Amino acid sequence: MASVKAQIPAPLEVILVVDHNPDLRDRFSAELDVTVVDNLGPRGLSGGKNTGIALAQGDVVVFLDDDAVAEPGWLAALAQSFTDPDVLGVGGLTLPAWATDRPQWWPVEFDWVVGCTFVGRDPGVVRNLLGGNASFRREVFDLVGGFPTHIGRTSDKRRPLGCEETELCIRASQRRPGGRFVFEPRAVIHHRVPLIRERFAYFRARCYAEGLSKALVSQSVGVQDGLAAERTYTTVVLRRGVVRGIREGLAGRLNGFRRAGAIVTGVAYATAGYAVGCARQRWWGAAP
Repeated sequence: MASVKAQIPAPLEVILVVDHNPDLRDRFSAELDVTVVDNLGPRGLSGGKNTGIALAQGDVVVFLDDDAVAEPGWLAALAQSFTDPDVLGVGGLTLPAWATDRPQWWPVEFDWVVGCTFVGRDPGVVRNLLGGNASFRREVFDLVGGFPTHIGRTSDKRRPLGCEETELCIRASQRRPGGRFVFEPRAVIHHRVPLIRERFAYFRARCYAEGLSKALVSQSVGVQDGLAAERTYTTVVLRRGVVRGIREGLAGRLNGFRRAGAIVTGVAYATAGYAVGCARQRWWGAAP
């Protein structure tokens, strides 16, 4: 909250949504000079975001994860792109704040696993924003409604789901031809990565959950739009990452082999999750 309130220009308002935890709400209300409210929707990330959207008064709504810190100039950098009326939303650069150090086997192409910007995401127009560091024109929500509450993080800790912002951005682009979303790397935040998320078990679980989430996104917006960016990411970015890792390994830097193996594992788990998610929808119409 301190990093947000220190921004220049200052935000019109700061709203902190607490996800169905009255004790935490009361503590924040007493200790923080911001608007603190209960999540009025279903438990989870989308319900909290939709609550904030309903209360926000500005023409642009900005989201920051509760375990992230914004650098000076973050808000100003996000705001600059909105001078173009066709820009529907702007996302910034999210850097991992590891609890220890980056695991040597962790490929930079998979930093999205911990909610951060990954190698292969270039500045400029993108299909979708990453939800922990994102801003949207209010008209986007007037056009498509809020974030889907059946996609993304919920109280179920077994499934680290995501993609609620992906689904919303695709729907907005489908309904607003010519509208664009932009990645602005000068809008920088640092996102905390707890120790448990540095482990290979979490890496696998998050990749599998991403596949489940992508199945739901494809069901909502269509397979063509739902997987367009993923095809390029897999065939170009990840292929390069595997080749680079193998070359490093052959040159004696054995962690290169480990990173290449992690990429292959991540793709395999995400693919399996997508297949399971599609099968469940086809056979039972069930969410993951």
